[in-house]
Amino acid sequence: MSKYRCTICNYIYDEEIERISFSDLPNKWRCPVCNAFSESFELLSNNNNTEEENSRDIDTGKSTVSDVIIKQMAEWGVKYVFGIPGTSSLGILQGIKNCKDMKFFQVRHEQTAAFMASAYGKLTGEIAACLTVAGPGATNLSTGLYDAKLDHSPVLAITGQVKRLLIGPGSFQEIDQHSFFEPVSVFNKPIIHKEQTTQLITLAIKEALLKKGVSHISVPNDVQKQIYYADPVPRTGKIPNTSVSASKQLIDEAAQKIDSSHRPVIIAGFGSMGQGDLVLELAEKISSPIVTTFRGKGVVDEMEELYAGSHGTIGSTSASKLVQETDLLIVLGSSYSDMTQIPPKPTVQIDIDPMMIGRRYAVDVGLLGDISAILSSLINKVHSSKKLGYLNEIRLLKKQWFALIEEEIDSSKTPLRPQHIINVLNNKISHNAVIALDVGENGWWFGRNFQMKKTQKMVMSGSLATMGFGLPAAMAAQITYPEKQVVCITGDGGFSMVMADFLTAVKYNLPITVFIFNNNQLGMIQQEQKVEGYPNWQTDLLNCNFASFAEICGGVGLKVTNPSDLSDEVEKALSINKPVIVDIHTDPKRFI
Repeated sequence: MSKYRCTICNYIYDEEIERISFSDLPNKWRCPVCNAFSESFELLSNNNNTEEENSRDIDTGKSTVSDVIIKQMAEWGVKYVFGIPGTSSLGILQGIKNCKDMKFFQVRHEQTAAFMASAYGKLTGEIAACLTVAGPGATNLSTGLYDAKLDHSPVLAITGQVKRLLIGPGSFQEIDQHSFFEPVSVFNKPIIHKEQTTQLITLAIKEALLKKGVSHISVPNDVQKQIYYADPVPRTGKIPNTSVSASKQLIDEAAQKIDSSHRPVIIAGFGSMGQGDLVLELAEKISSPIVTTFRGKGVVDEMEELYAGSHGTIGSTSASKLVQETDLLIVLGSSYSDMTQIPPKPTVQIDIDPMMIGRRYAVDVGLLGDISAILSSLINKVHSSKKLGYLNEIRLLKKQWFALIEEEIDSSKTPLRPQHIINVLNNKISHNAVIALDVGENGWWFGRNFQMKKTQKMVMSGSLATMGFGLPAAMAAQITYPEKQVVCITGDGGFSMVMADFLTAVKYNLPITVFIFNNNQLGMIQQEQKVEGYPNWQTDLLNCNFASFAEICGGVGLKVTNPSDLSDEVEKALSINKPVIVDIHTDPKRFI
């Protein structure tokens, strides 16, 4: 039995599989891939028929490097791979197809795949993968991977690569992928020999999980298809327990600082997510208000009496005043972003990342370790203190803030005011929903006006602050939590960057609800031009009818232009078990 290669497209005709001799094919037979005549085929001689060129056909049932890669990923808990099939990753794709414990989601753009993997990591703390081809597929991942890098989300990026023989001279779709991924990765290696497979995949996942970042593995096309058998290495015993606490001496020192303060303020960042009960317990014991960063929204229920709002550029007046007049900040899991605007004050800081301790300013006590373990120790150490005057001040400031928010809501104006839209969403979105937030004017209004419940989850692009994150994040959330209501809050600018992937939501029947703040503007940029004294220019957007677009894609589209219709249309959208776009016509004016 022989094999013949099409010299046009490289398709291999294998007589053993086809069970018809190549010479016996009819004269009209054509290549099934490129339609070339049989004269375009050449016999693969023994000298050319190397393991790398011709490792196996996907139907022979033999295990390959790709199968071992995927089995190792599944062993370490990778359930989902997001990506686009392509020439240099077909072996990996087949490995996913052969694995019953993993699911592949085909997207329309590689950026979406990386965003989805990043969102999954932020929501769960576990790892998902994105898969692309060499060259343009690899470069298209970059924005989503930088989002994961800066927000410390574990992601495994797998890229195909040209055959090893072709690396270097400059072959089709070949780029220096190792150098390209080096700045964004905590681990970045090629698999150049099959015996490296299990070890490198294990290290890649371990480093991504422990260092909370991006691991990249590239696999040359010929290596993917090599016949290879290896048992997966179990995760048990390979990941250390990271629930570590600070020393007793430092905890005692922090407790003394807290006990001696008269106006303490707790600032809870994203790193304290999931520890709301402990945060609230500490706040109640020491009579401290709780302020969150933008990404920290939802650490505690925002209707809690001691919650005073978010701080920073989207912050509340109550949070700002309390932080400015505090005599001690207790900062939990915050990156000290310039947008959060945490001032230089006497500070007790808790973080699991040593580089975050004293990142902007020197702190009085820096506690390195797991926030849950340290807070538990602190709560036991600090003295109970009922600062009645301070508590009354917190209540009054919060009442004044809520009154201002209520005053801004005008349900009669057309186009709809953003404050009215957020108010309706606040009342209608489920108390256990997952909210995927895009970047732009819509995010400013959400951060400022939406009251998160502790049982809700919010996922966003924090440090990179990239537009286009909302829709992919919503799809990842719906895949992760199929039983929950998932909404995407986005603007017309952000949504239109990734709108083709609404088709992905339809294809996989992901019943997300997308609320578009449609103001025909890059609204945040318009405001920034105004702040910096520039005339408004090049922020106008020419939009399609987003509701009609949803219908054309096979989803449901609703359009809201009348303020009195908003509440009913939002409720209707949230009740539909299909992907929905709600096109809400608003304007970029803030308080007029």
